[in-house]
Amino acid sequence: MAVTSEHTALKGTQTFGFFALIEAAKTRYTRHRVYRQTVNELSALSGRELADLGLHRSMIRRVAQQAADEFTPR
Repeated sequence: MAVTSEHTALKGTQTFGFFALIEAAKTRYTRHRVYRQTVNELSALSGRELADLGLHRSMIRRVAQQAADEFTPR
């Protein structure tokens, strides 16, 4: 009987680990989408529009990475 209880507890932790892995993958995917969307939108702007925002074209990837890092999933 004790073996069954331990087996059930172990099974529950494996399931939780699996769902945690899925959630981590979803979060990484969503952050990557935020990064790509930010890069695409800023890249579409002209040099003058970027200057109005206080940015240079070489700063786009860094700004996009900051946006992705600051993203918190719901």
